[in-house]
Amino acid sequence: MYGAEKPSGDSERTAFRRAEKKYKLYYDDRSLKSSRKKKQAKPVDVSDVIDFKAIAAAHERGGELPVGVAAAPCGFRRPMFCLEGRPGFYFIPGALSLEEQCQWMRESLLSFPQPPNRTNHNAIYGPLQDLFAAAKERKVLVKDESDGDHPTWKFVDEAEVPLRGNGCTSCPASALLRKLRWSTLGLQFDWSQRNYDVSLPHNKIPDALCQLAKRLATPAMPQGEEFRPEAAIVNYFASGDTLGGHLDDMEADWSKPIVSMSLGCKAIFLLGGKTRQDDPIAMFLRSGDVLLMAGEARECFHGVPRIFTDEDSAEITPLELHFSNQDDCFLQEYLRSSRININIRQVF
Repeated sequence: MYGAEKPSGDSERTAFRRAEKKYKLYYDDRSLKSSRKKKQAKPVDVSDVIDFKAIAAAHERGGELPVGVAAAPCGFRRPMFCLEGRPGFYFIPGALSLEEQCQWMRESLLSFPQPPNRTNHNAIYGPLQDLFAAAKERKVLVKDESDGDHPTWKFVDEAEVPLRGNGCTSCPASALLRKLRWSTLGLQFDWSQRNYDVSLPHNKIPDALCQLAKRLATPAMPQGEEFRPEAAIVNYFASGDTLGGHLDDMEADWSKPIVSMSLGCKAIFLLGGKTRQDDPIAMFLRSGDVLLMAGEARECFHGVPRIFTDEDSAEITPLELHFSNQDDCFLQEYLRSSRININIRQVF
C-alpha cells in the first residue's frame, strides 16, 4: 500500500514516472525570482486527459462514447463508465450529491482525525485532539515537559506562548492542519509494518459512510456478495501535493473493490498497468466523483500527480457557496486550496 515510486535513474525512464512529471505542478521561473509577483503555474497540456463529466453529459444526450470507454450498468442516478484494457475499474462521475460532499468533507476534517484514529502526526506528536478546532481558534501546539520523563504536546492559546519562554517548542495548529496528510478509520493500518494491526484501538467507520460505501461498491462486487467496509484511509492534499504511483495490495481479497470518493479541488488521476512501464491513462477527478477498483484493477499502479487550486480550474464553486456562512468560513478557506480523498476497503 502506498509503495510510492522513488525517483532514480531507472524510475525516471518509466512510463508512469514520465506521466507524473508531465502533469506535476511547476512554477514559472520568472515568477519565482520576483518577490513582488504571485507565483505563476506553468501551463500544462491536458488534451489527453479523459473528462468523464463531459463524457457523461454527451452520453445522456445520446452522443457516442470515446474509443476505449464503455458505459456499464449500475442502477445509480448517474451513469458509470469502464475502460478497455482495465477490467475491474469503474468511474462514476458526480456520484455524490452536494450535501454528501459537504457532509464527508466536514467529517474528514472535524471527526476522522480524532484519536484513537491515527494520523501522520502521531509519529511526532502523539494523538492530537480537535486539530481543526485548534487551527480555527489560532491555537498553538506546545511541548509540555512538566513530566520530564514523559513530555506531552497540547494546544494552548496563542497569547500563552511568550509566557513559556524562548526555549518553548511550539507549532501553530494551522500549520499542522496544512501538514495533515492522512488519517485512518476502522481497522488501523500500521505504516511501519505495512499491515493492518487489529490490536490498535480505533473508532468504527460511521454507519452512514458504511451504507454509502456498500451502495457504491455494488456494481463491482462478485454476484451475491455484499461489501463489508472495515477500514478507510483519508488522504489530504494541498497545492503542489502528489500521491506517487503505488498499489493498494494489503487487503486479503482483491476481488472486493476499493471505494474511492473525491472531495474538494479537481485533480488528475493516473491509472497505469501492472508494471510502471505501462503507459498510464490520465483522467480528471472532481468533487463528488467515485472510483471503484476491483479484481485486475487492484493490480494496476495508480497515483495523483496534480491538484488544481486556481479559481478557474478547481471547480468547487457549489461547495464554496455551501460553506459561505460565518461559522464555516475557516472550512471554506481550507477547501479553496485542498482536496480530500476517502478510500474504503474490505480488509478480510
